[in-house]
Amino acid sequence: KRREEVCPPENLLVVTVATKETDGFRRFLRSAKHFNYSVKVLGQGLKWEGGDYMSAPGGGQKVRLLKAALDQMKDEDQIILFIDSYDVIFASDPRELLKKFKQAKHKVVFSSESLIWPDRHLEDKHPHVREGNRFLGSGGFMGFLPNIKEMISNWTGADSDSDQLFFTRIYTDPAKRKSINITLDSKCRLFQNLHGALDEVVLKFEDGRVRARNVLYDTLPVIVHGNGPTKLQINYLGNYIPNIWTFEGGCSVCDENLQSLPGGDSDHPLVMVGVFIQQPTPFVTVFFERLLQLQYPKNRLKLFIYNQEAHHKHHVDAFLRDHGNLYENIKNIEPEEEMDAPSLCRRDEGCDYVFSLDVEVVLKNDKTLKILIEQNLPMIAPMITRSGRLWSNFWGALSADGYYARSEDYVDIVQERRVGVWNVPYVSSVFLVGGSLLRSDLSDPELFSSDVLDPDMAFCHHVRRKGVFMFVTNMHTFGRILSTENYQTTRLHNDLWQIFENPVDWQERYIHQNYTLIMKDKLIEMPCPDVYWFPLFTNVACDHLVEEMEHHGKWSGGGNVDKRIQGGYENVPTIDIHMNQISFDKEWRKLLMEYVAPITEKMYPGYYTQCSSPLNFVVRYKPDEQPLLVPHHDASTFTINIALNSKDVDYQGGGCRFLRYNCSVTAPRKGWALMHPGRLTHYHEGLPTTAGVRYIAVSFVDP
Repeated sequence: KRREEVCPPENLLVVTVATKETDGFRRFLRSAKHFNYSVKVLGQGLKWEGGDYMSAPGGGQKVRLLKAALDQMKDEDQIILFIDSYDVIFASDPRELLKKFKQAKHKVVFSSESLIWPDRHLEDKHPHVREGNRFLGSGGFMGFLPNIKEMISNWTGADSDSDQLFFTRIYTDPAKRKSINITLDSKCRLFQNLHGALDEVVLKFEDGRVRARNVLYDTLPVIVHGNGPTKLQINYLGNYIPNIWTFEGGCSVCDENLQSLPGGDSDHPLVMVGVFIQQPTPFVTVFFERLLQLQYPKNRLKLFIYNQEAHHKHHVDAFLRDHGNLYENIKNIEPEEEMDAPSLCRRDEGCDYVFSLDVEVVLKNDKTLKILIEQNLPMIAPMITRSGRLWSNFWGALSADGYYARSEDYVDIVQERRVGVWNVPYVSSVFLVGGSLLRSDLSDPELFSSDVLDPDMAFCHHVRRKGVFMFVTNMHTFGRILSTENYQTTRLHNDLWQIFENPVDWQERYIHQNYTLIMKDKLIEMPCPDVYWFPLFTNVACDHLVEEMEHHGKWSGGGNVDKRIQGGYENVPTIDIHMNQISFDKEWRKLLMEYVAPITEKMYPGYYTQCSSPLNFVVRYKPDEQPLLVPHHDASTFTINIALNSKDVDYQGGGCRFLRYNCSVTAPRKGWALMHPGRLTHYHEGLPTTAGVRYIAVSFVDP
């Protein structure tokens, strides 16, 4: 009679076999602990002899271990739940499980599947069901102790024999099925096997918890099993179930099991930083500046720089020359050398982590390395994105052929509408992996090798095959990744041309740090009537533009005849180089539209410019060449004049005088722009440069 009532939770014992403590096993235990399940683990520390589930039948070792364990148990009211663990999550508590078990009205309940495996010939022997799955799944079953003992009493198979086939033969034998009193959980009320059912299972968010819902049978399974080839799908569900991430509370486990870094620098883990340069990449100088700013004791960092691009050799050499002595150790690997950071760390027992970093990563957060180490996970990447795009350095799912597929939550994670630490199938560009992991589960020296996959994909494929979880975190903002498309290396300062491909990085490198404060902090000055003065360029921008022009070297002669302009005659000539001579006119017009036009429209209300057909050039003034410019009007509606070097440092004299107002700007600031009307009211002259060389960039806008 007692069995007719719902059994008390203390009568339930979860039994599982786990010969190794994997990431999946830890996830299983966490979900069991969340719901207060009592768990008995069999086989710990033993060698697994039960075969590989992904390829051939196996699992007999589980039945042998279960049989031995049950022989020690005597309580006939005990209910045993026997399930896999590496790919299983609990979605609800023992009370619900026991209630549903009772409603099944049988002594033993097996999980069900829509697919028959491993022997198709047994299909006709399976009883038909009115609704639901017809076939038995051996990855999960529960029942009273005596009935399960009876069921496995005749097991004499080898460890590599199929447990699935053993239980299927018992179930398809009408006499045994009746004697043991077995049924299937056909509508997935207790167990949800994902293989063959991926389209049926969705996440159900409700009241601060998350469950899996089977939409085909409208059931809420208590146990979710990523059997067979559905490991990535159970990983996806495991990012949410049972309460890992909810809309109400966000991530509930992201602050658990964190590792505190010690106070003393010398006690920090030793990290091997692998820097990979595999193609021509913009802003490499900035990359090394950021690497230098990384908040981590440099005497606990070993640098491994793998440069396959000859164009960047001088960048690497300059960094090593100026800063190499700050680090514990530095290794510069030549392109022909066969070596990688994981291999070096594997051979070095003192290496605690490898931090792999591609040169196109813009690591804005200088605490990135510390944050990743503190997460205390086997392999973790900081989420980085491409500015204005949905591209990121992780994939939320894989296609059938192992390439990118978009998971349901991918966009929300990338756009930070869901913030947490996510188990994903692929990371690239920047990640941290534990040294102990490289010396154990990931000890294969061929981790990056594949006949069909590129190295990153091959690496992640090997990691997944080993059952190691890869995580990506968007708990902090870490940075972005550069576009390397269309990057030319034929010029002196190639980064100047990146205003279209990498506009955010271009702005950080070349636009004055106070530019964005111009309006808010009223930084625009008016040194003369209707002449506006504002910060525009960084020192680097000024230097690069001057050096690019001198590198080009084809300065005009300063005569009136000038075939470069319409009509071929210049009334007031200068010694200059036009932007289109260095193929920089498109980029310069973009600069005018993005950074000058908004200020023009603010300071000259009612005038809207498209910066059409501007004449753009850099002028050079020298005492013995062309020291000044006679009074003149400009062929423009308004003119931009940017000082490219510093008075009293690079030259003496110079400046601009507006004759109508008898007003002069005699101390131009490097990187600051003068903006003034070109015709009628602002007749002006260039004051003499008395020593050195003065450079200015000029635009005649809206001629």
